[in-house]
Amino acid sequence: MDEVKVVVAHSERATLRVGDVFLKVDADQARIDVEVDAMALAPVPTPEILWRKPPVLAIAAVPGATLGRLGEPSTASPTAWAAAGAAIRKLHDAPLPPRPGRAGRDLAEVAADLDGECEWLVTNGVLPADLVTRNRQVAEAALRPWTPAFTHGDLQIAHVFVDDDEITGIIDWSEAGQGDALYDLATLTLGQEEHIDDVVAGYGTDVDLDVIHAWWSLRSLLGVRWLVEHGFDPFAPGCEVDVLRSRM
Repeated sequence: MDEVKVVVAHSERATLRVGDVFLKVDADQARIDVEVDAMALAPVPTPEILWRKPPVLAIAAVPGATLGRLGEPSTASPTAWAAAGAAIRKLHDAPLPPRPGRAGRDLAEVAADLDGECEWLVTNGVLPADLVTRNRQVAEAALRPWTPAFTHGDLQIAHVFVDDDEITGIIDWSEAGQGDALYDLATLTLGQEEHIDDVVAGYGTDVDLDVIHAWWSLRSLLGVRWLVEHGFDPFAPGCEVDVLRSRM
């Protein structure tokens, strides 16, 4: 019998691996609906859906290895990073999905959440005030009008698989929808600043690096409390707090 491996688990959702099958258990079936619909529409490699029986979605493992993991140096080649950029551009150029995604939240709502999180981080002594203030200033550049694109919404490097420098699959589409294309590029390169030039080369068009930097700060500021409360460590080397420190 194949071993059951817990890939990730917290109060909202859990992912288990049994052999070559991933079982995703989610308390919010709307997220699973988004994931299934997005994978059907996305013009990039996605996992095969094996079956669905709420609250469980079974998908097949994709070949290859992840592009990397936050907090660890990526061993993927520059060619692989460029291939990821090209795949993202293909996604962003695709016809829009029907609903907004995580990367498409209302800017006023994002700004209000950001101010609330910054206040919480300082009031509770989680981060120094100067670190929070500086990154709040940097984050401001992300809060600007953008043209909607088909976005993944949670395009961290652990969700992108490569084999022989080719993209073999992009997983975890529960945050997909219409959104800011630069949010995806920033999420992919969070904590991997040395690879941004390769990603942009593969993407094939100029991007505003100030906005990428802004999304690094914004995503990290918004994420610290959630990560701590769900058993993750944003203070680990190379992770969110180090990303914030790099803006100083």
